[in-house]
Amino acid sequence: MSDTKPTIAILYHSGYGHTEALANSVAKGAQDAGATVTMIKADDEAKDWEALASADAIIFGSPTYMGSVSAQFKTMMDESSKVWMEQGWKDKLAAGFTVSASWSGDKLNTLMQMSVFAAQHGMLWVGLGEMPGNNSSQSSADDINRVGSYLGMMAQANADQGADVVPPSSDHRTAEILGARVTKTAQRLAA
Repeated sequence: MSDTKPTIAILYHSGYGHTEALANSVAKGAQDAGATVTMIKADDEAKDWEALASADAIIFGSPTYMGSVSAQFKTMMDESSKVWMEQGWKDKLAAGFTVSASWSGDKLNTLMQMSVFAAQHGMLWVGLGEMPGNNSSQSSADDINRVGSYLGMMAQANADQGADVVPPSSDHRTAEILGARVTKTAQRLAA
């Protein structure tokens, strides 16, 4: 871990803009908590592997397509095999977020896929750490963690609305919390 501000890479794929909008919120939370953030698109041919190598933490983001990470994100996972062979990400922090149009959409499987990927790399997984919201008669869709995930951050975005409208603000606030939690965990480990 770095001696100064933690460095966090957000490695994501976004098909329709919803995941990228959440990635920006994760970045905001991390920056507000004191991290230096680098955004890296998983489907960019010129991925910044050096930034990933030097980051204290990598936060993975992918839409959930057909109950899994997107094909573009999976391609990046496969491309990381050289890093895996050298255990280049060992002991880095990892976390993840995902979004789908359906309330379930099998998003848990996407987060499980990311966490297994992180474990294969020898990374240390950081969950969301928030109680579920929107699960009683006194709660609402405006609650933090309204989708009710523990393993990582889940969001829901209507398929017929653009990223300027959905995911809703509660999901963006939850994404900020994830970014802040990873930053604070990195700060504690550095201390």
